[in-house]
Amino acid sequence: MTPEADGTGTRTTTGTAVRGPAVLDPVPDPRGAPVATPGTAASAFTAAAAAGELDLPLPGSGATAARWAGLARIVRRDLPTARLAEGHTDAVAVLAGEGRPADPSVTYGVWASRAGGGAALHGGPHGLRLTGTVRFCSGAHVLDRALVVAGSDDGTRIVDLDLRDAGVQRLRGTWRAAGMAASDTDDVVLHDVAVAPERVLGGPDRYTGRPGFWHGGAGVAAVWLGGAAGIVDEIAAALRGGDDPHRAAGLGGLHVAVTTAGALLDRTAALLDADPAEPHRSAVLTARAAVERACRTVLDLGPETAGVTALAGSERLAARFADLQVYLRQHHGARDLADLGRALLAGEA
Repeated sequence: MTPEADGTGTRTTTGTAVRGPAVLDPVPDPRGAPVATPGTAASAFTAAAAAGELDLPLPGSGATAARWAGLARIVRRDLPTARLAEGHTDAVAVLAGEGRPADPSVTYGVWASRAGGGAALHGGPHGLRLTGTVRFCSGAHVLDRALVVAGSDDGTRIVDLDLRDAGVQRLRGTWRAAGMAASDTDDVVLHDVAVAPERVLGGPDRYTGRPGFWHGGAGVAAVWLGGAAGIVDEIAAALRGGDDPHRAAGLGGLHVAVTTAGALLDRTAALLDADPAEPHRSAVLTARAAVERACRTVLDLGPETAGVTALAGSERLAARFADLQVYLRQHHGARDLADLGRALLAGEA
């Protein structure tokens, strides 16, 4: 009997249950699907939210692999839409961790970039005010609310911001890369936005101090790997019917890279579920690095395996390569590996 995914990362067969990589559930043939644009990605995201597709288990809840599988299924269809979905589900998890259930009618994001200074939260005679420029705000024009990480006198703070406020200014055209151009990402300027005290979540440096910060970082890796798996889907579809042994070998190598990293993500999900109060920093850094390597393998060897006919004949495949190239840079390369190495030397792993 053909194995079928049961939505939890477990594949069932007659009389058996075999644990499988969360990102490798079967997907429809990707050929013929349109290339995402800011409008279509935003529409797909809001439709997924309205349909409950983003109502995923929380990290560390006992079904982390199912959470990541849900995100990976979206990204294998479309990486820019999945970027919006990942931000929304991450925000919902942050809110839940602070005992504040998300409004089911609202779409959320997390805007945490401190590049160029980022947002700042000030107190004064007129109460709390939010100022500054936040870069790389995905969903800038489509989201209802964003959790903004802002600097303050005593560290960073998380602010639940209503994006309808007149002091929120989107700077159109600040994202100029071809990769992830459909993710509705722009810089946002905050012009002295009033913040009610109850909209400040947790204490100083709560955003990075939560175990969920590391759990969410592993979830982002699942999205990267789903993007790589989507590229492999496209290449496999293009090669079907051919008999080139070198391209077949290349496809096998890509499959091994993605499958191996997916298995490590499943193991990491099990660690989070077994002890959700721990950040599992070393395990997350290891999984993220392994996924980054797998994605790099797909980006480096995928074009050679696909060949010029597939590359020239598929605008969607070219877009997938460009999107993953940019999104993957959320991994910090040698800096993250150095953090992992220091953790290993300190006996944390």
